[in-house]
Amino acid sequence: MNTKVKYLGMELKSPIIAASSGMTSNIDNLVKLERAGAGAVILKSIFEEQIIHDIKRNTHVFAPVGNYGASYEYIAQHVADNSISKHFELIRQAKENLSIPVIGSINCFSHENWITYAKQFQDKGCDALEFNMAIMPFDASLSADDVERTFSDIIQSVRKTVTIPISIKVSTYFTDMAKFMQQLSWSGIQGITMFNKALQLDINTETEAICNADSLTAPTELYNTIRWTAILSNKLRCDLSASTGVTDGNDVVKLLLAGANTVQVASCLYRNGLGYMADLNKGLQDWMKQKGYEEVSQFRGKLALKANDKASMLMRTQFMNYFAEIK
Repeated sequence: MNTKVKYLGMELKSPIIAASSGMTSNIDNLVKLERAGAGAVILKSIFEEQIIHDIKRNTHVFAPVGNYGASYEYIAQHVADNSISKHFELIRQAKENLSIPVIGSINCFSHENWITYAKQFQDKGCDALEFNMAIMPFDASLSADDVERTFSDIIQSVRKTVTIPISIKVSTYFTDMAKFMQQLSWSGIQGITMFNKALQLDINTETEAICNADSLTAPTELYNTIRWTAILSNKLRCDLSASTGVTDGNDVVKLLLAGANTVQVASCLYRNGLGYMADLNKGLQDWMKQKGYEEVSQFRGKLALKANDKASMLMRTQFMNYFAEIK
């Protein structure tokens, strides 16, 4: 049984990847994930916002920023260097201890730091990069064109700086999802990951305050991932990694049938433990054996748009008796 796949130009022993999360932030977990059969690991994201928060928190321990004068920049840089050095050390440990690809994850809001961190992560040994580019359309002064231009500008700048493969992790907040994802795939990147898990918020009616909601994905979120994976997998000029809503090996099979090159998982590992990666792989292998498939390539994309006559169902959003199977 061969579950090897190609992703971002690299050969993976399994199409199941450990997504960027708190679980991929230390070397012990990364080793366990490889032993359990992960095809690759995506390290916990470096968040520029978190580094800025660390700078403000540490500099205010002693005195207000204004009291530092010219020394503030030095102190801020020291705090930033200390914060990012932890990520560099994790990359070093991962490359020393793992045989599977190590993918760095970056989340920034300033143009220059996308470039800076990408170059640093490449220099430290990452095999590829995933840009966690979740831009919420909350600014009424920005148009869809403005948001899309931000993506394009960052991608073009980074491509001039690094040579390792780049993948872009996107949210569902696009007015022209199919068109823009296709345009992104033409920009020279090697992959697109759908979808980013947004921070969920709730309201506590007792305290009358905004609070965090459950951050793990719900099983029903898989359906939207299936739809867009199947619609776009044959339209892109780059690899497609499917994420969000995976609970078991059967879900992995669904996304591969829809056309995903790889499947990223996190929430199901939080719920079941790192060893559940082995169960996901077993579920995939058992299904392949049952169906008589020797390789993933024999069935990947079988149910994608343009590959299956009934795939037009994917583009329906309203219920009809025929499509909803209601008698």
